[in-house]
Amino acid sequence: MTEHVQVEDQGAVRVIRFNRPEKKNALTRAMYAAAAEALNDGGADKDVRCFVIAGQPEAFTAGNDLNDFMQAPPRIGADEPPPVERFMRALAGAEKPVIAAVDGLAVGIGVTMLLHCDLGYASTRASFRTPFVDLALAPEYASSLLMPARMGRAAASDLLLLCSVWDAPRALRSGLITDVFTPEALEGEVMARAEALAAKPPTAVRAAKALMTAEPEPVMERIKREGALFSDLLQSPEFMEAATAFMERRKPDFSKFG
Repeated sequence: MTEHVQVEDQGAVRVIRFNRPEKKNALTRAMYAAAAEALNDGGADKDVRCFVIAGQPEAFTAGNDLNDFMQAPPRIGADEPPPVERFMRALAGAEKPVIAAVDGLAVGIGVTMLLHCDLGYASTRASFRTPFVDLALAPEYASSLLMPARMGRAAASDLLLLCSVWDAPRALRSGLITDVFTPEALEGEVMARAEALAAKPPTAVRAAKALMTAEPEPVMERIKREGALFSDLLQSPEFMEAATAFMERRKPDFSKFG
């Protein structure tokens, strides 16, 4: 663990906060390892229902710390995954919902990790840049696949080829983020949504996320997959609580379910 990543459970929400403001939250191997551990441990903890990834005021993350990066350049797909790949796998494979709170600078993986979050919210002073080509590097973290699919090839090229700087409204219009708030309101709005997700039936939340992140398939195959899950969930204790609460005109309580 490192002091540069703070992990705090606020009720059923695990907040993972980059905490290296003097370097604009440039990410080191130790920070990647700590964030991966927080995600993996939270995934195995039934009391954790949702994750929030945040930074510091005016700095979500400046991307990789180049000095640290050059000391041990990562080889993605190696027999022993480097810390950055462990983080990538933990975030991309998270079964529970992940929300990003972006205030200020988001560079490199600070942008591409948003493609693997379920929801992303930014402050009005957020900025987004993926300078891989300008650094004579290739895009990473499946951004060359996910960005064109999400926002179209032209917008993806503006980020990945021209390495343009996007402000929060442009990121919102392109579908990179979900909504924009003032810096003062950002984390309160994010936590409200995280707590709302954490209060929902956890099995149904995980099932919905798994369907949305599954590989593309023919429509009829997806209908069958959804139908099988739907039928299974009709027999679940969570559905019984939801149905009983509806009949009794009360708010359902899913806190006892893992």
